[in-house]
Amino acid sequence: MRSVELPGIGTKYEIDGLDGKIAIVFLENNNIQVYVLEKSCDKPCVVTLTPKDAVRLGNILTGAIFESKEEFVEVVFSALADLRIGVHTYIVPKSLAGKTIEELDLRRKTGVTIIAISREGKNIVNPSPSTELKEGDVIVVIGEHDQIEKFEKLILGR
Repeated sequence: MRSVELPGIGTKYEIDGLDGKIAIVFLENNNIQVYVLEKSCDKPCVVTLTPKDAVRLGNILTGAIFESKEEFVEVVFSALADLRIGVHTYIVPKSLAGKTIEELDLRRKTGVTIIAISREGKNIVNPSPSTELKEGDVIVVIGEHDQIEKFEKLILGR
């Protein structure tokens, strides 16, 4: 998935599917446009959704079972059009194992916050700064889009 800021328009997210591409544009007027371009077509089909319709569609789509260990959710608040918060899950790599949340200093370096850790079938919600990460832990990180990107580059080396 790729995202692009469209000045004066909104934010566009693109997904490459097996049979074509899907682009979703969060417009500054709070509506959402969904574009579908099939491989065999020259022109995309488009539908504009109200925030309420988009929530309905999202509810349908999130009923799917995710097989990936890493997931991403972006929360858009209809009353705060410029606020989009991303929630991601990541598997702790060997390079971060043995370090505490405090040692990583994520909030100062990137702006993200670890809000939960899943370890050996148990969840730690709102872990303390002294919580040590272990290889294979699944961490839940929250932040704005640019903060998440900074975390992935600086901390995970992606």
